[in-house]
Amino acid sequence: MMTSVWWVRRDLRIADHPALLAAASSGGPIVPLFVLDPVLWASAGAARRARLVDSLRALDAALQARYAVPLVIRRGSPSEVVPAVAREVRASSVHVTAETTPYGRRRDAEVRAALAVQGCDWVATGTAYAIGPGTLRTGGGTAYRVFTPFARAWRAHGAPGPAPAPGRLRGLAGVPSDGLPTESGPASAAVAGEAAVAERWATFLTEGVADYGERRDRPDLDGTSRLSEALKFGEIHPRTLLADLAASPAAASPGAATFVTELAWREFYADVLWHHPGSAWADLRPMAGMTYDAPGAGFAAWQEGRTGFPFVDAGMRQLAATGWMHNRVRMVTASFLVKDLHVWWPHGARHFMALLADGDLASNSHGWQWCSGTGTDAAPYFRVFNPVGQGLRFDPDGAYVRRWVPELAHLPGAAAHEPWRHPQGYAAGYPRRILDHATEREESLRRYAVTRT
Repeated sequence: MMTSVWWVRRDLRIADHPALLAAASSGGPIVPLFVLDPVLWASAGAARRARLVDSLRALDAALQARYAVPLVIRRGSPSEVVPAVAREVRASSVHVTAETTPYGRRRDAEVRAALAVQGCDWVATGTAYAIGPGTLRTGGGTAYRVFTPFARAWRAHGAPGPAPAPGRLRGLAGVPSDGLPTESGPASAAVAGEAAVAERWATFLTEGVADYGERRDRPDLDGTSRLSEALKFGEIHPRTLLADLAASPAAASPGAATFVTELAWREFYADVLWHHPGSAWADLRPMAGMTYDAPGAGFAAWQEGRTGFPFVDAGMRQLAATGWMHNRVRMVTASFLVKDLHVWWPHGARHFMALLADGDLASNSHGWQWCSGTGTDAAPYFRVFNPVGQGLRFDPDGAYVRRWVPELAHLPGAAAHEPWRHPQGYAAGYPRRILDHATEREESLRRYAVTRT
């Protein structure tokens, strides 16, 4: 029986893992391998690196506890490391979950070519999504560019059921490992590791999903699943989520339907990026004649959470402190940068990716384009979020703002959103507003109007 290398990337789990099952089916020894790619390591901030290390540590512990098989860590370029490990252990095949990002696809093509030279098979099984990006097509055979018809086709297509975990794995003794780096990042409320994530999901399924549609937009409440990091690192698969949800008592609830829609958005953005890899850092729908301002003092104030708009500043400070930001606040802070400060969205998207523990290229870049009006939405140019109105609506008692902006902790209730209306609003040193939203909204609409003439 020949040895197989199971190269794990953003699929750090044992359950519901088709690539692992395919590797195990050979019956020979398996070498679980993770490559610390300097390209990806450098592009991730402290929060994502720390979360990755925690997840890898949990996967190693799970493999050893269940199968007495350790996770091998190697540092270096995958195009060199993976073929080298395959030669070292005399592997006949390397098993992976198919990658769908532009960099991942280029990297895998290089590794596959290098393996072919030495007669080692490349076996890609499954993807990180319920339905692999690039699978669904319109009736005319083209890629989807609008969410609603994509979501309709995605639901109609259906996803396969979860795959079982292997009953047993045979390891290979004596394979050296570089070990995990020591990495510290901001404290996150999200848990790491497949077992902890499964527990979080089970709790949300029984206690949170039914009310998800009503509570998910409230950053002052614990109304979301907090599974974005787990999905980013593949500690749980969306197939598992869909199957568990369909079997739960809450399956018919409005909250469950909303949760499925949010999963569909994630899959839609991955599909868009598959078909349009250039949209990672450039407009999917460029607008001729659109002008932007260069990042300056306003951009720095936005990054630091010192714009003078409490809801925006609370979100940016939450991001810096924890490596995570509530999705409603992500939209509001993104809108503020693009439509109040008139800065092109990639500047903000790169800042988010540098800080987010759950930083996902497809979701991040296309979420930003949704806010900027240059992405998949058909006519979003007139959508300009009012940062004060959004705060009053989704943080009605000001609890979220007071938590992340201590200079406003002395203001009661909704007053935290409008310190300029309170006699003691600036007593603790909170900054004044850096701009007038009504004026900048009109300027934003003027710039968008130019592109439509």
